[in-house]
Amino acid sequence: MAQAHLAAVSPFFIVTHVPTSLAFYRDALGFTVTFEGPEPGDVFFGIVRRDGVQVLLKAVDVPPVPNHTRDIGHGIARWDAFVEAPDPDALAAEFASRGVRFFEPLQDTADGLRGFEVQDVDGYVLFFGRPA
Repeated sequence: MAQAHLAAVSPFFIVTHVPTSLAFYRDALGFTVTFEGPEPGDVFFGIVRRDGVQVLLKAVDVPPVPNHTRDIGHGIARWDAFVEAPDPDALAAEFASRGVRFFEPLQDTADGLRGFEVQDVDGYVLFFGRPA
């Protein structure tokens, strides 16, 4: 039997305050807010998108738990999302021009990747890069 095509995967992050998270992804990382709601009232769900990358954000009655907060101290499970970026150097320059602080700077990693890490306002760590 032939396999059906998969198009994408989107991380679903529990956040503290959706409007604050939406603003970070929009203003710092250049994403477009494609949904926030419900309207009218307290916004507790949102979606951001940039090119083929989409992140779902929702405020619920539990705090965010980024991977690195559960890591046993070895730094081996700190990413919450890997975002494939064909030109991480250009993307790092774009983010730097927006004043983004890097969790880890642009570099060639011991894992054979070239990229950098950004931590969002809720502590989620996103790696932007590609194989070196």
